[in-house]
Amino acid sequence: MSFLTSALLSSSKATMQWIEERTGVVAFAKPLLFHHVPRNAKWWYVFGSATLMFFTIQLVTGVCLATVYAPSAAQAWESLNYIDKEVPMGWMLRALHGWSSNAMVVMMAIHMLQVFLHASYKYPRELNWITGVFLLLTTLALAFTGQVMRWDQDAYWGLGIGAAIADRIPLVGDQVRALLLGGPIIGGETLNRFFALHVFILPGAALGLVGLHMMLIIKNGISEMPKPGAIVVPSTYREGFEERMKTEGVPFVPEAVQRDMVFCGVCLIALVALAAFYGPFGPGGMPDPTLINTNPRPDYPFMWLFGAVSLLPPASETAIMLIAPGVGVLVLIAVPFLSNSGERAPSKRPAMVLVALVTVMAIAALTWEGMTSPWSPVMDGWSALPTPAKFTHGRTPLEMQGAVVFQFAQCRNCHSLDGLGGKRGPELDDVASRLSYDQLVRQVQQGGGNMPAYGKNLDSAQTAAVVAFLATLHPSNEPDAKIPGAQLPPPPGSANAH
Repeated sequence: MSFLTSALLSSSKATMQWIEERTGVVAFAKPLLFHHVPRNAKWWYVFGSATLMFFTIQLVTGVCLATVYAPSAAQAWESLNYIDKEVPMGWMLRALHGWSSNAMVVMMAIHMLQVFLHASYKYPRELNWITGVFLLLTTLALAFTGQVMRWDQDAYWGLGIGAAIADRIPLVGDQVRALLLGGPIIGGETLNRFFALHVFILPGAALGLVGLHMMLIIKNGISEMPKPGAIVVPSTYREGFEERMKTEGVPFVPEAVQRDMVFCGVCLIALVALAAFYGPFGPGGMPDPTLINTNPRPDYPFMWLFGAVSLLPPASETAIMLIAPGVGVLVLIAVPFLSNSGERAPSKRPAMVLVALVTVMAIAALTWEGMTSPWSPVMDGWSALPTPAKFTHGRTPLEMQGAVVFQFAQCRNCHSLDGLGGKRGPELDDVASRLSYDQLVRQVQQGGGNMPAYGKNLDSAQTAAVVAFLATLHPSNEPDAKIPGAQLPPPPGSANAH
């Protein structure tokens, strides 16, 4: 028996030596597994590993789902229902994928908050922070494109809002929206593009960023717990840090990895429990803006944005929605360059602690606003809220036909007349004073703001009729809105009609 054991050990050693000579895998893995970390780097330092675990779950479950999911506008919604109902444990696979996506966003946000509070972005770890920012953006993009994969009402409205924001970009808005949607409206080309983003481009970018981030961690080491008076001086920090790691540091395996494994195990148990209890996200109703029984909301990582947009004054929407995200990203990237030396202890940086606290409280409040906001459409407006009679008196047959289309296209779900109706869009009592005929046509067909495009839901006759009705909605003492070269066409049968 001992002879057999010795032979097996000798054979295994020879095999590993043969592989090592040709691949160098042991030499590559050794710094990852046995690099020294600060002895006091304990439970504050487990969030990065948990984020990586959730990302791994995303990859594994995503590959499994991709073997069954049909990235076709005609079949995507049905394929998800097939996975939930026909594929053994398919619903659990989708639930794990959905909940791990949200968990990855939350864990990454906590990790970045911890890095910010401990000022771990200071020299020499500026690039660690910047790659983390881009990883956060990539993770949010994965979460958004994942919601689109459900191809339900939430996906349709989310895409409509995203396309409307893109359409507001000066000079190139039309081109950006067309690039995003694959055409003038939300359709099959849109799903194909988001499928490619979600399955190929974004995961590849995330893997590259994770690899770069881990390389930087090995290069620069894990920062020590901050202590008052322990000031970062770039000219002397690296030499002192490396000396402290030699004398006071502990190897990542087995010392630090034990805490990571315990925390990741707890997170995994919580993930499985959430997935089993609540099940997968969606799909909701099929993607149709004229469906009655719907209440579209974004997934949790974007609920605070939903709440923020609901509170924006209409006059400031474009500027804030276009400028604020870019400014926010630039500020995050600039953080390590604005302060890459000095104190790291939170007690010595009260202003930064206040910034972090206000940010967390604002996101929490806006998330609650997004969950409870009355800004959502009134989705029974087509039947419960008839068009007020005063808006139909003295109207031509074409304008009356437009009032009927306006009613049954469920425009009242989002817009109010005479103070009654949805609050998602602006009131329409004076819309003809604000928009010209051409602008009304474009708004109906292409959408804009928070309004989806109705170009494929209304034919040309219906569009002409509803716009003719909308063109009558202005106070009697105010003229129609005019822009150069845009005139309201004369009604059929008039002396000026041709």
